Amino acid sequence: MKLYENGVYLVNGTELIEDGNDAAAAIAAKTGTSGTKEGAAANTIAYGILKEHNTSGDMKKLRIKFDKLTSHDITFVGIIQTARASGLEKFPIPYVLTNCHNSLCAVGGTINEDDHMFGLTCAKKYGGVYVPPHQAVIHQYAREMLAGGGRMILGSDSHTRYGALGTMAVGEGGPELVKQLLSKTYDIDMPEVVGVYLTGTPAKGVGPQDVALAIIGEVFDRGYVKNKVMEFVGPGVSNLSVDFRIGVDVMTTETTCLSSIWRTDDKVKEFYEIHGRAEDYRELNPGQVAYYDGMIEIDLSAVKPMIAMPFHPSNTYTIEELNANLADILADCEKRAEVSFDGAVKLDLRSKVRDGRLYVDQGIIAGCAGGGFENICDAADILKGSSIGSDEFTLSVYPASTPIYMELVKNGAVASLMQAGAIVKTAFCGPCFGAGDTPANNAFSIRHSTRNFPNREGSKVQNGQVASVALMDARSIAATAANKGYLTAATDVDAEFTKPKYFFDKTIYENRVFDSKGVADPDVEIQFGPNIKDWPMMSALPGDLVLKVVSEIHDPVTTTDELIPSGETSSFRSNPLGLAEFALSRKDPLYVGRAKEIQKAQKAVEAGTCPLEVLEELKPVMAAVHAAFPDKDYRDATAAQIGFGSTIFAVKPGDGSAREQAASCQKVLGGWANIANEYATKRYRSNLINWGMLPFLIEEGELPFRNLDYLYIPGIRRAVEEKCSEITAYAVKEDGLKEFTLRLGAMTEDEREIILKGCLINYNRA
Repeated sequence: MKLYENGVYLVNGTELIEDGNDAAAAIAAKTGTSGTKEGAAANTIAYGILKEHNTSGDMKKLRIKFDKLTSHDITFVGIIQTARASGLEKFPIPYVLTNCHNSLCAVGGTINEDDHMFGLTCAKKYGGVYVPPHQAVIHQYAREMLAGGGRMILGSDSHTRYGALGTMAVGEGGPELVKQLLSKTYDIDMPEVVGVYLTGTPAKGVGPQDVALAIIGEVFDRGYVKNKVMEFVGPGVSNLSVDFRIGVDVMTTETTCLSSIWRTDDKVKEFYEIHGRAEDYRELNPGQVAYYDGMIEIDLSAVKPMIAMPFHPSNTYTIEELNANLADILADCEKRAEVSFDGAVKLDLRSKVRDGRLYVDQGIIAGCAGGGFENICDAADILKGSSIGSDEFTLSVYPASTPIYMELVKNGAVASLMQAGAIVKTAFCGPCFGAGDTPANNAFSIRHSTRNFPNREGSKVQNGQVASVALMDARSIAATAANKGYLTAATDVDAEFTKPKYFFDKTIYENRVFDSKGVADPDVEIQFGPNIKDWPMMSALPGDLVLKVVSEIHDPVTTTDELIPSGETSSFRSNPLGLAEFALSRKDPLYVGRAKEIQKAQKAVEAGTCPLEVLEELKPVMAAVHAAFPDKDYRDATAAQIGFGSTIFAVKPGDGSAREQAASCQKVLGGWANIANEYATKRYRSNLINWGMLPFLIEEGELPFRNLDYLYIPGIRRAVEEKCSEITAYAVKEDGLKEFTLRLGAMTEDEREIILKGCLINYNRA
């Protein structure tokens, strides 16, 4: 694999010319034409699709309107509640509500099924589509029923990726979907486009997860594609089945790219024909000369079976390398765990080594990444006639949709899996986020799913429970299962891959999915459950801010799972205040109490009473502020337009999930800002802004404040109004105020107004 340091021209779809002094002459020699870099950049597939969906008339400042929206049952309640509070009357574009996360209704009583009934009645009232639980995971339904050549889809799940089918899809926080529901736009600067040039053909036994992990391992730490579009081109694309392409594509999220797109061909055309949607196919190719801001060149034949060790998809090794260096690599993972868990619990992976081989406790093939037809067929071929054994090792397989499940039953794959000892289950995303197939304490699980962040296996470090997940391809998971739990690469087993043809049965969805065909019925009463709550009222940005730092996180990257845990907390995601009780609970258990304590001062201000009377510790803070700014009377916080609240510092927060609750939970607990060296993803920063939280940046190095310090930020409202890029702030210390600088980064006019109004709901109401 090669990552180019400069931009690269793709000529005739098959030749790469790195940008430089001789590039123009080389291109002219090969094409007989000359052109500009700007013109060549407009010849990418991504540029063409973005141009078709841009409403601004300025390709540097995009205002995108999407063709379709999709959400699942962890996010759609909050999105619709936000849109309702903002004046929603009808879904203006197709909006599909799937139910693949809170599918199990044993936790929290009726509340998960209450969310489902809320979704069904909203689909009827506002004119949407409702996919019942266990029918399909969100992204497989979108592939089968929503994607189309040249389209754009926005989803409230980070793995919203349908580029292999010619659809540019973006995973964002819920407020961005709210904007589309209110006929507004998705506003971004034109993203850079990075080409992924594929050659060769994968070796037998190498699957899409192997290719994906190889890419993630190379680009993540470098930030090579962060917030950019990955465009897959080159002759190697045609050497991959569509299922294989889909398996690579869905994992592009883990590179932190914004979106993805692939060139399409007859195999993609056949995919649409199989699904009864031939008219949705569109041939997509870059122009004769296309310019990419970066290029990843991959020889598919050189990719080996891969494994991403705990606790990130970028912690990659070849399985061969891991087996050859077990002691060192496992020790390194244990050290990483000690840092991640702040020493609260010990992970012991080296005990998994038996007679020099790594023993695995659990295998999972599931979800939008692993549950595809071809993945499961190949796994079944490897396991046919074998046994997973009767020891600790277990294997669960979750087809990504009921149509896939039905075909696997018909062609015998399910029988092969079950005879070997695997359990085949319905479409469900639970194993991917810690709500299904939770392993035993200190168990080691290998999964063809999307993420292996801490706690996504279901462990609770605060209760002394820990397990770990490694990501692998379905084929190597099956090979490991055939070896009764001893880690084995699929290239090391002799299997005959039958590659059966897929037949899609559309009647499965016709018989169960509610489709309004875009017709709203305003007379339908929305069905609410006792756990479905409205968003609390939120104040506009005050003139000045007094913030208490209530958590300080120095991990290189902080995931959204650490900001708001996944798993069992998902049942509370229709209850903003109830869910907020879990914020940072697995990273900083003291956060919630500290945030609620300083929030008392803001509530006092909003009630017209003195905040100093409800929070004694504010008195010396405000005295220090008054001593430094004697021309202002801070004894009356209401008259002085001072707001009080909390903030957190994290080095690089927001990697992972698109779920807005990572930000909204901080907001409902009185958070006014995050302070970071950088934000891991565009979507997390957008979530902060949409919930009225300031996305402050501070230079790397010695922090001018520490956890539990108070910060004073005078004139913050005016600074936002006047588009100041740098903000003067003060840390309140025993010997007075210490000045330092915060940055806000680029914001659109709408984003500034959202911050000033206090949140997107207030902005829309206004």
